[in-house]
Amino acid sequence: MSVPASQVLRRDLKAMGLIGLAHGCSHYFQLVLATLLPFMVLEFEVSYTQVGALMTVFFVTSGLGQPMAGFLVDRLGARRVLFSGLAIYCTGLSAVALAPSFALLFPAAVIAAIGNCVFHPVDFTILNGSVSPNRLGRAFGVHTLGGNLGWAAAPVSMLTIASLFNWRLALAAAIAVGLVVLTLLVLNRQDLHEDRGGPASHGADKKLGLEILLGGPVLSCFAYFVLLAAALIAVQNFLPPTLAAIHATPLVLAGTALTGFLLGSSAGVLCGGVVADRYARHGLVIAGGLLGSALTFLLIGEVRFPAIALIGTLGLAGFLQGITTPSRDLLVRSVTPRGATGRVFGFVYSGLDVGSALAPLTVGIILDTGDPRWIFWLVALLLVLAIFTAVSIGHRRGLRAQPAE
Repeated sequence: MSVPASQVLRRDLKAMGLIGLAHGCSHYFQLVLATLLPFMVLEFEVSYTQVGALMTVFFVTSGLGQPMAGFLVDRLGARRVLFSGLAIYCTGLSAVALAPSFALLFPAAVIAAIGNCVFHPVDFTILNGSVSPNRLGRAFGVHTLGGNLGWAAAPVSMLTIASLFNWRLALAAAIAVGLVVLTLLVLNRQDLHEDRGGPASHGADKKLGLEILLGGPVLSCFAYFVLLAAALIAVQNFLPPTLAAIHATPLVLAGTALTGFLLGSSAGVLCGGVVADRYARHGLVIAGGLLGSALTFLLIGEVRFPAIALIGTLGLAGFLQGITTPSRDLLVRSVTPRGATGRVFGFVYSGLDVGSALAPLTVGIILDTGDPRWIFWLVALLLVLAIFTAVSIGHRRGLRAQPAE
């Protein structure tokens, strides 16, 4: 007996909403910590280098934990790992809020990072198992959009509460949000299904060890995420001082332009979900979007735009990059063997942490000692190199799909 199309649509939308909410909570918690760092500097009388080291510990732990979380997802089940991860995250943040000394923030940050590392392998495993294949592109888009909205919500909420009261109470409010999300996920757990694996044609359902992660297509995906993260971190963290150094752009205007980039990226993600579901040539979508974004960044570095034009041009760069995101995730799915969704997405997404760790030092050296225009050339180069990794993924997949002679 077939399920009515309207019922399937409601089921898909509910799963997208729940996982988008979970991903948003993860990103919200990440910026909660970053936003409250100035208040910790004042209370504990430490330097920004010291609190920066706290965030480094957090992201290094999360990056190392993602592949291991992926193995747990494939072995224990995505829902169980999701609920445990969110509970651990809340526990770690509670330890931060209660820490009597700065030194104790480090083990608390490690606990929080262990909770953070589960979300990408969990989210994609559940989306693959809960959403109809013809809507997966849009599902991946909603997933990314949820994370972006979580980032956007953290600064305003945390700064408001911390300014009116104190940073510990602000963190307690964030933990309460996490507990509400956890409750909603548990109550709706029947709508979160386990993925039963990627394409069976890969013939790799018996290869569930490390050899999957060391295969050419998955390593190409990992390289793609490293390159993309390095480019985006360079823009997100250093765009205002770079524009100020090149074009004497006021910092307020540069910050507004960065907001335009982020909003453009979010709009691109939504459109990209529709494109990914309707157009199977995911590598071409990625190549076109990233090449357009790279050329736009080069233009921004060379031309001094009026205020509105600068915001719009950066919005276009963000849109072109964002439209590639759902196609990127579907491309990863296409090379994921049956039964290995958690570990593949966990490993591949740890490339984001690697790229995020490599970019700031390089960009900082350029700003201190070189021509700041080189930063836009670096961003463009990283995006073009990412195109080559995406094309190689599609090529390797095509070779694998050919029948043996």
